[in-house]
Amino acid sequence: MSTPVLVSPHADAPVRSYSMQAPNIPETAKVARDMLTGLLTVTGHAPLVELARLLVSEVVSNVHLHTKVTRLTLEATVRTDRLRVSVRDDDPCGMPWPQGAQGDGMTTEPETAEHGRGLLLVQACADDWGTMWHGGRPPTGKSVWFQLVDRGGR
Repeated sequence: MSTPVLVSPHADAPVRSYSMQAPNIPETAKVARDMLTGLLTVTGHAPLVELARLLVSEVVSNVHLHTKVTRLTLEATVRTDRLRVSVRDDDPCGMPWPQGAQGDGMTTEPETAEHGRGLLLVQACADDWGTMWHGGRPPTGKSVWFQLVDRGGR
């Protein structure tokens, strides 16, 4: 006598998760964009490529501009209908929040600022996004993540 096995309706669609550790240098944003392009292309999620490239670039650049960590970790998970990307750094100081842009130490209008709009862009364009502390109390790091839904169907 066999035991019945419950199968998810999407059991035949594998979850693909990739992780990359990289130096916290300006070129890492391009490496992250290229990694996501390849991942989304081979998994049939080409419609997400351009937006994913933009958002991962903003999140990785945020780590470079606002922390002094030497490395960051990018994790990307592709499911049947969505992509989730998380960028983690080991700087426990300050949680990134979308705010008015900062220029020369003073708040400026977002449309005229040179910096400070990356997380506002993530907030506006991602289907979901957030931040998470790591390591308990006190925290030892944080992640910024975003999710994109592929509405094109597969």
